[in-house]
Amino acid sequence: MVIKVFLATSSGSTAIKKKQQDVVAFLEALKVEYAQLDIACNEQNRMWMRQNVPEEKKPSNGIPLPPQIFNEESYCGDYETFFDAKEDNAVYSFLGLAAPPGSKGHAEEDGEQDEEEADVEEEGEEFLEETREEVAE
Repeated sequence: MVIKVFLATSSGSTAIKKKQQDVVAFLEALKVEYAQLDIACNEQNRMWMRQNVPEEKKPSNGIPLPPQIFNEESYCGDYETFFDAKEDNAVYSFLGLAAPPGSKGHAEEDGEQDEEEADVEEEGEEFLEETREEVAE
């Protein structure tokens, strides 16, 4: 399964750029496989994204803004729902992925993590804290 992140590489909005960077950086920190699909330069990507965001999740003007996140064909959410999932330590669930051993979303049988898994979790937590600080500014 591949996570699809629809974004606009040539967005003039700094808020959208920051949200896109936040999603991509967090997925990289967690080592989640994902694909970036540009809606600014590719009309097919833009139309697919617009058609596949559920009606109840579209803004009042009907045009969803990037970033929009999908697990293959299944809609996960927008930046706000992604951010909420980060806050709740539920990103794997949000993405429809099984949490890897050692992560907070994974039930460990023996309660121990190996060093690499602990490092990955710590990187994710550090990134989350940095994001919280940026949002607070």
